[in-house]
Formats: sequence, structure tokens, C-alpha cells
Amino acid sequence: MSETSIHIEGLGKRYRLGAPQRAYKTIRETIMETLHSPFRQRQKKHDDDRRHSFWALKDVSFEVKKGEVVGIIGRNGAGKSTLLKILSRITVPTEGRVRIFGRIGSLLEVGTGFHPELTGRENIFLNGAILGMKREEIKTKFDEIVAFAEVGKFIDTPVKYFSSGMYVRLAFAVAAHLEPEILLVDEVLAVGDMSFQKKCLNKMQDIGAGGRTVLFVSHNTGAIQTLCDRAILLEEGRVIQDGIPAAVVQEYLNGGGSITSQKVWLENERPGNQSLRLVAVSLNNAFGIPAKEINLSEEANFEIEYEIVKEGARALFSLVLFDATGYCIFGSLSNTGENAYHGKPLKKGHYVSTCTIYGNLLNNGRYYASIIGATDYWTDGFRADHVIVFEALDDGRLRGDFAGNYGGVIRPKLRWTTVPSKKVSPSGVIKGGSPS
Repeated sequence: MSETSIHIEGLGKRYRLGAPQRAYKTIRETIMETLHSPFRQRQKKHDDDRRHSFWALKDVSFEVKKGEVVGIIGRNGAGKSTLLKILSRITVPTEGRVRIFGRIGSLLEVGTGFHPELTGRENIFLNGAILGMKREEIKTKFDEIVAFAEVGKFIDTPVKYFSSGMYVRLAFAVAAHLEPEILLVDEVLAVGDMSFQKKCLNKMQDIGAGGRTVLFVSHNTGAIQTLCDRAILLEEGRVIQDGIPAAVVQEYLNGGGSITSQKVWLENERPGNQSLRLVAVSLNNAFGIPAKEINLSEEANFEIEYEIVKEGARALFSLVLFDATGYCIFGSLSNTGENAYHGKPLKKGHYVSTCTIYGNLLNNGRYYASIIGATDYWTDGFRADHVIVFEALDDGRLRGDFAGNYGGVIRPKLRWTTVPSKKVSPSGVIKGGSPS
């Protein structure tokens, strides 16, 4: 039997949603109320606590073996980040217990674990010391860390001047190279560029192959299936499924409910940041009508309605499309020359950004659309996953006499031409010519 790396039993975490509003009372009134009905006061406090709190995690139990690479997936608010914070000892659980066998290195939110006033070099040694490593041990890894992070020119600069990308590159390099027995990684890799994300995924694969444990939280279901031996699905703070990544990812995608052409958020639930908030997202067919099904040969439009709540914010969006297996088909950015508002400060108010999916691009099947938003050149990002679920239908316009199945994740209409050949053969004879 494999050695246990993490053992979680009956884990729960409750948060208060803010102190309930009470009218101000005099000391005399408070004393008299307590003397006359002490039980009612205790019961009222208990009722207030229940009414103004929620469970981010509830009755979570599972075990991770040494050397396993485990993916944690779930929608926003499912409890994924709370789980990693408890394992990292950043947050204390409300109930249950966690037993950890080994030294933990964690990469959670951008900024966690680094002192902004210290240089990159100083933070590397600080993090190593926190992990219990001796200075000589850290020195042997130092050059490898700097090379992996690609921040050599800035290593003696205070990290408060680093861009978010530089910050994440160095933070991941430190967490991965200082040889923790357990590595916890949250979705922060989304900040890095594609080449660095690939390098990080390869590094995590190497860590797992080397017998160390990795817990990886990600919305990238393709990476979960490629990288992980096992996946765990969280929903509203509870474990819904634990097993083979492909099966868990399918449950995750199907768990979004039936197909839907529109998503509208209540005012107090809108995803966003301090500068902008998503209001609604809809998929409209070629006639401008919200549609759960679109024809492959016709274009469709994703409309993203949002509110600028901070004067002068610059809004940026990415539409990310996944197929029924969770594979990412493509991501499209709003920073094109066709977007007149790109990079420009916006006044407070409501706006609509539209992304057009051209006809004869997708294959038939089910698709899931996610929206990633950010402000001021991709800072302070946020995401809303699988907000639209739709079916692309084969209307047969391009099939002609072909009745078989089209392979592939997309089915674009490409330009084909046929002309008589004018090429000369090795024997000197001109092939082709005018058709008879």
C-alpha cells in the first residue's frame, strides 16, 4: 500500500458574511434584556450566526498517496482555493482535521509568500528558510530557479516592482525547485504566457514522476486530464466525484445543467473586480435571437454586457471555448484593431462587447463558453466558467455527397481550387494542359 501524503477527514470551513446590523443600545438596555431572557439572547445570536454565514467547505474527506498528481476542479465558489489555503496553513478549518506527511510548498494567489520590499534574491532565500532548508542547500538551487523564472536581470530588484507575470514565474520556480515533498498550485498560472504555462506543467509532471505529491487547482480541464493521475470535483464545498480525470471532467462539464443561451447575474453576484462587473452574457444566432442551438454554416454572436464602476478603467475580455470533453478549442482576445474601445479609458456605465463566431468553423456537438475579464492591460483578472452551453448543429449545407462523420474539434470551410497541372515531368513531358 502506498504511503499517505495527505489525509483529510470531515473537513469544514465556515465564513461569516459580515456582521448583522443591530441598532445601538444603552448598557442598561442590554443588561436588562439579558437578565430577563438569557436563553432568548443566546438563541438570537445563534440564529444570526446561521443567517449571516456560509460553508465554503463541508464534510470533505479524501486521501492522497505519495507521488500522486491530483487535480481539483469545480466552479467558482466551489471551495477549491479554500481547501488549498487550509492545507497551506493559511486558513484554519472550522471542523474536521488534516494530516500532512511532508514539507509543503505552495503557489496560491499572486503575492502569497513574498515580501514586497525584498528583492527576488532575498525572497528566494526567505522562502527556502521557511521550508526549513539551509542556506547552502538554497544556493545549489539558486541559479536553476533564476533561469527557470527568466528574471535574471531583475533578481536584485524589490519584487514590488515586478509585473504579475514576473511575480508568478519567480514564485512558481521557487515553489517547484526548493524540493517540497508536497506542491500545491492554484490557478495563478493563468497569469503567465503560454510558453511558461507549458514549462510549468512539464515541471509538475516531472515532480510527480519523481515521487513527490502535487495538488493542482485549475479550470483548464485539458491540463487536468493530461497532467493528473486522479481528479476531484468540488461543488458548493462538497466532494461530488473522485476518480479518473476524464470521467470527473465529464461530470464537471455535464454538471453545468442543460444547455443555456443566456446568463444574467444578480447585482450582488456579478463576477468582476473593483473596476468592472459582468452583467450578462448571451449567445445569439444569425437572426440576433438568443439561441441554445446554432447552425454550423451560420455565424453566431456572443454578447458580453458589463458595467464600468471605476472611471477610466480599460476593459479587456477573452472568450474561451471548450468541447464536450473539456478540451480547449480556442481563446479569442478582445484586443483587436476592430475594437474601437480597446485600450481606451471608459466612463462609468454599461457597455456591450460582441465576439462573432464565423459560420463553417465549428464541428457538430456540444460546446462550453467561458469568459475571462481584466482591466488595464490584463491586470486584476477574473473569470466566469461555462456560462453558456450550446449545441452546434450540422445543417448539411456543406456535406454534398459525403455522409460520414467529420473528425476533429473544428470543421472550418477552407478555400479549395482545382486547375490543370503545368508541371514538367523528369522525362521532359509537360503534364496537364487544357481539359478536353
